[in-house]
Amino acid sequence: MSLKGKILVVDDEETTRFSLADILKLEGCKVRTAADGVAALDLLQKETFDLMLLDLKMPGMDGIEVMRAAVKISPEMQVILLTAHGSLESAIEALRHGAFDYLLKPSSPSQIIRSVGRGLERQAEARRKRNLIEQLETSLHQLKSSETSSGELAVENPDDPVIPLGDDIYVDVERREIWRGDQRAILTPAEGKLLRVLLENRNRVFTHRELVQRVQGYETTDWEAPEVLRPLVSRLRRKLAGFPGGDQWISNVRGTGYVFQGRR
Repeated sequence: MSLKGKILVVDDEETTRFSLADILKLEGCKVRTAADGVAALDLLQKETFDLMLLDLKMPGMDGIEVMRAAVKISPEMQVILLTAHGSLESAIEALRHGAFDYLLKPSSPSQIIRSVGRGLERQAEARRKRNLIEQLETSLHQLKSSETSSGELAVENPDDPVIPLGDDIYVDVERREIWRGDQRAILTPAEGKLLRVLLENRNRVFTHRELVQRVQGYETTDWEAPEVLRPLVSRLRRKLAGFPGGDQWISNVRGTGYVFQGRR
């Protein structure tokens, strides 16, 4: 089996860490390694990974803590937990918190390769679905914009609102564009609507349910709303992070929702 994907291996045992990295590199993967949870989360803030192989028992942050933080940074990334202290309870807890798979250490190279292969397939399918949703959203928006209520072609508005964000960064909330000089980012309709809601209510903390209702137009439960919103916020943050200070504009209010704190 030949694997294609970018993998993050997190394990405090150096021998295990490099052994896993070598196995995956031989299968065609691009691999980065981290010796603890803090280093892993720092890498996730800077780079995008398809899958993370994560030791459950580490000094400092354990695997469950790292995974909870990691899925907020990269919701589509798959996580496989590894432990030398396997138990049914720890396996259930890992799966409950979003792990794709759970392997006991030591695992054979064939077991690791099979599990990683399945994880990469799942990640690729999630990416395909996300791209399809974005394409459908864009097509629907273009369709609605091309017609007025009478069926005539809409006339382009020359007074579309442009909002400055400091450092020569501007947002056109109607065209769903962010730019700074020649640098430009185009938002999907859902990303643009989310940014507009947050921009028009700077420093107001929105609950997850409020944002889903305003952006997606339907009601959700308290536990469903974060799951619906998290991938959308992650994609928007990734685009904003390309601009100076953009990675700090949307803040997560733990247990509540999100707030926009960018400068005027």
